[in-house]
Amino acid sequence: MSTYFDFSHKAVAALAQADVTRALLEDVGEADLTAGLVDPAVRACATVVAREAAVICGAPWAELAFKQIDPTAELTWHIPEGHRSEADQVVLEVHGQARALLTAERTALNFLQLMSAVATKTATFVQAVREVPGARTRIVDTRKTLPGLRLAQKYAVHVGGGLNHRLGLYDAVLIKENHIAAAGGVKAVLARAAEVAPHAKFIEIEVETLEQLQESLEAGATMILLDNMGLMHLHEAVRITAGRAVLEVSGGVNLSSVCAIASTGVDRISIGALTKNVKAVDFSMRFANDPL
Repeated sequence: MSTYFDFSHKAVAALAQADVTRALLEDVGEADLTAGLVDPAVRACATVVAREAAVICGAPWAELAFKQIDPTAELTWHIPEGHRSEADQVVLEVHGQARALLTAERTALNFLQLMSAVATKTATFVQAVREVPGARTRIVDTRKTLPGLRLAQKYAVHVGGGLNHRLGLYDAVLIKENHIAAAGGVKAVLARAAEVAPHAKFIEIEVETLEQLQESLEAGATMILLDNMGLMHLHEAVRITAGRAVLEVSGGVNLSSVCAIASTGVDRISIGALTKNVKAVDFSMRFANDPL
């Protein structure tokens, strides 16, 4: 199952434009009072350095941050989008108005530090499960994202080699224990979902026991989320399902446990920490030489 979000160049550009416009308005407001100390005629060359190894992500956002303030700015990427940088490596070189570079700096770096962090973390999990013999498991994100930046974070997961889960509550169905209880049971809730949301990207049901798994399969479920099951139960769930449904695992997954989970034969492992527990990558910008 591939990502179903549109991450074409045109779509990413439109998303970055909206995010950057909002971020600059938040940061700059009516004017950058400090950058106003610099003569607008002065030009400069600045370098952006990654202070730690990372998968670079967020280039379209960083470019727009600089170009919205100075349309004449010229950017040269030394590490392209989706490629890995080493510590203290120059990622980007920017030529433009010194005042504009100073104004756009924080917004550009904020996007780079967040999105590179998500892409790097995703790539780490993706590489880990790739090394599991015979595993076909894919790493998947969740809705545990920063408000207002969900698509940007999901794009970063995509760049890191992961898959995207549903975007929101409107495009797919994920039936959890409270939905099952409120709707009258597994069979009833699956039937209701097919009736209410026939055009959903997918209908998935969460189960906590092997009995619920069997009941879901008998009711025609084609995607099942195994919540907080131990390894022994996961192996048994794969055996019971026998390819009749896509099996996804969630709940407390980390780098210490992800390979063992993948070895059970499940199809997907969803990890909220990809976008929720994010430690920003350290970037810095410095004028390469005296302003021109």
